[in-house]
Order: sequence, then C-alpha cells, then structure tokens
Amino acid sequence: MGTLRPISYGQIAELLNGIAERFYWNKIMEGDNVVGLRQGKQSVTLEPGGQLELSGAPLETLHQTYFEIYSHLCQVEAVAGKMEIGFLGIGFQPKWEDKDIPLIPKERSGIMAKYLYKQGSLARDVCRRASTVQVNLDFSSELDMIRKFRASLALQPIATALFANSPFTKGKPNGYLSMRSHAWTDFDKNRTGMIPFVFDDSFGFERYIDYALDVPMFCVYRREKYIDCGGMSFRDFMEGKLPNLPGEFPTLNDWENHLTEIYPEVRLKKYLEMRGADAGPLTMLCALPAFWVGLLYDEVSLQNVLEMIADWTPEERQMLRDKVPNTGLNTPFQGGLVKDVAESVIKWAKDGLERRGLEESVYLNGLAEVVSTGMTPAEKLLQMYHEKWAQNVDPVFEELRY
Repeated sequence: MGTLRPISYGQIAELLNGIAERFYWNKIMEGDNVVGLRQGKQSVTLEPGGQLELSGAPLETLHQTYFEIYSHLCQVEAVAGKMEIGFLGIGFQPKWEDKDIPLIPKERSGIMAKYLYKQGSLARDVCRRASTVQVNLDFSSELDMIRKFRASLALQPIATALFANSPFTKGKPNGYLSMRSHAWTDFDKNRTGMIPFVFDDSFGFERYIDYALDVPMFCVYRREKYIDCGGMSFRDFMEGKLPNLPGEFPTLNDWENHLTEIYPEVRLKKYLEMRGADAGPLTMLCALPAFWVGLLYDEVSLQNVLEMIADWTPEERQMLRDKVPNTGLNTPFQGGLVKDVAESVIKWAKDGLERRGLEESVYLNGLAEVVSTGMTPAEKLLQMYHEKWAQNVDPVFEELRY
C-alpha cells in the first residue's frame, strides 16, 4: 500500500493461497498457477489486469447479498492486510498506465488480449484498468425475459450515471465521470453496445442466439489446452468446419463459454446480467442489486419502466449510452435531464422493494443521496481532488480502499 503500485501476479498468488488456506476455498489451477478460488456456488476469479472478481451464489434476498459481499471483503482484507496490499473500489485505475499493470498468466486471457487489442483502441484499458460491479437476475419465461431485458437495457445508461465512479486517468481528471463506461465504446464493436434488436417485435431467445452465433470467437478448450480461434465463426464450428479444429463439433460447454465472451450492456445467459455500473464502495456494491431487484422483480415497477421507455427511440437510447459517461445525471434528455429519469426509477425501485416486505429498501440510501444532491460518486471525487486533495490523486487510494 505504501507505493500505491499495482501488485504482481506473485503477490496475487500469495493472496489467493492465503485465502484458500485460511477460509477453506478450493484453488482453481492453470498448470502451476493458481488463477481463482471456488467454494460451493461462489467463485473468485482474476480479470486480465489482476482485478479480483467475486461471483456470488444465487440468493433470495438483498440481505444475503450484503452478507456475502461483506464476508468476501473481510476475508480478502484479513490476508491482504498482512501483506500490506489494499484493494480499491473504483471503476478505472486512477494513477497507473496499462504498461504498469502485468497481465495475469492465464492462457485464455492472453488469447483474448491478442485478438481484442486489434479491435479497439481502448480494449487494453478495459482489460487491464477497468473494474465493474454487476448483478445477475433470473426470469420465469421467454416473455418475462423480453420485458426485463428491454427495461434494463433502456435504463442501463441511467445506472451508469448513478454509479459513475471513474473520473481519473494517469493521476489527472480524464474528462469523464465514468471512464470505464467510455472505454467500452471502443473495445470491440462486434460484441458490445446497446443491441437495438432487443426492442424489435420479433425478439426472443432465438434472435439472441442468432446474434451470439455471429459474434467472433476467442478460443476453444480441448485436451486441457486453449486453442486460439480468434475471429472465427461459431456457425462454422456448429458445422464442424472450424479451421483450427476441423471435424470437431461444439459441446454445450463451448456454447456457454462463447456466451461469456459477448459484452453488451445487458447480457443474456441463463439469467440477465446488468453491466453498466462502475465498481465502488460497499454501499454502492449493494445498491446495484437493490436498484434492479426493485425495478425488475416487482410487476408494478417493471410496468412503470416499460411504459416510460415505450417512446424512446433507438437514437435516443444510443445517445444516452454515448453521452452519459461524460455528463452523467446532467445529460439532456427529452426536455429534461437524466437526473429526472433517475429520480423516477429510484422511487419505483424503492416502492418495488417495499412491496417485497423484506425491509430491503435501506440498500437504496446511497442512490437516494446521489439524486438528492445531484452529485455522482465521480463528481464527489473530483470535488475532493480540486479542494481537499490539492489536485493530487493519491488520496483516492485511501478514500476508496475496502
């Protein structure tokens, strides 16, 4: 923590080994390298730049989610603290350049990096310097999926504004409130974005499958080795015509892996994954599932959202996606501001949570403060940078340390 520098893979391996031994996690190995942990239905994995990602178990209440996240942070701190390592709850590395951040020795990450760095000018930044918080929500039928997908995709830029928390790059303000979100706009246009076909009358599972089949592949895992298939077609794979694996056909596991290599603002797998928010402190980590559960798991709130977005055009949705990373809640929209939309949906989210009767609306308090003050987390950081911190970004490492 003294140098504020990114940690090495050797330190990460020591950390993962320490957590495994002290808290009874099973190690995920790749050759001689520990690259993750697994315990029950939870896992801890590494993003290419060493970002630590907890994938939680399926849970029923937000209270369980809070306990799971808090427990994880306590376990990490118990081991990392003795190593004098800190973890930062922010959407983008505020000080160091990508060349300062070593790539994790995961074979799949190396193959992905080789392909992606040719696709977008900011792909390297996403892989090594960005950090997000996501929530996965299930659905009961194809129709339920469609309604939740449309509502959440239209509102994803609103979530980006509310959770914006990445205003610094290389030690200076970068001109964005969410640099993380902006970086995704030049990552790989074949697998990102607002996928407007979700709002077509014909949309359903089959249409999403057609889309996914046309997203270029990264790799295939065979005989304990990742085979580079960068840019190749999954449709060809379905026909046994993959150039690097002639005569072989995909398994269901190949398809599931391929679906994880697609990164629209909302991603469909066996559930819907909300992908629009920057990482942040514990209160904001828990606010994200509260926001989406209140809106999507309550029929009244969900219908309110669907009626509100019914007249939003594809151009307006794309405009929000493009502008919000820069202007946040102050983005002009339909005669008002994004802040006006945010106020409405937070009220609906709170109402939805209260109708669940589980006293979960407390997790929205952080978002209520954002809209009442009109200041996103990023704008609070910028204010401290210009005033309290005397234009020195280093104090953010202590301000947002878990």
